[in-house]
Amino acid sequence: ASANHLLDSGVDIITTGNHTYRRREFYDYIDESDCVIRPANFPPEAPGKGMTVLDLGRTQIAVINLMGNVYLDEHLACPFRTLDTLLKTPDLPKICIVDFHAEATAEKKALAYYADGRISALFGTHTHTQTADEQILPGGTGFLTDVGMTGPKRSVLGVRPDQSIAKMKDKLPVRFATADGPCRMDAVLLELDDKTGRTAHISRLQIE
Repeated sequence: ASANHLLDSGVDIITTGNHTYRRREFYDYIDESDCVIRPANFPPEAPGKGMTVLDLGRTQIAVINLMGNVYLDEHLACPFRTLDTLLKTPDLPKICIVDFHAEATAEKKALAYYADGRISALFGTHTHTQTADEQILPGGTGFLTDVGMTGPKRSVLGVRPDQSIAKMKDKLPVRFATADGPCRMDAVLLELDDKTGRTAHISRLQIE
């Protein structure tokens, strides 16, 4: 329902991360969708796919979803080697954007430099906190360590503060609920050169 709401609202592609397979009823949906993708370095038997191509007529955009290994519970294939494999895909569009869902800032930046000049942009997700380091790397790849979060402002990563406090303080399981109140949307805006596929300008946004 959430994915359909976003797509009906004008979203073109949805990327995911470490919570992709928390709900089994989502498996068939992501397996059949071209608009919702999961990290490409999950095992090949996992439902869904890790890359899709958005056809806008005059321009095609490849979108790749990867997940980090540092400080995350899942032990997935190497994101560096997985990216190498995906970038060898025949007829890959010049414009290629990577969402790297990862915990460690160093892992995100290392992958960005590794891919510099071979992709249009790489931005990080997962930490729910927007970073202030938007930049264009020497090879023309746009980079932001973490885009941030869309959700309630008075929350702990979207969760009611009292519930997060209880879990961390008492060390007992807590059923989380989304916090109420005013929301914000963090985002990154990329201006891309459709002839070279490189980033011409990058800026981060915070909309309240």
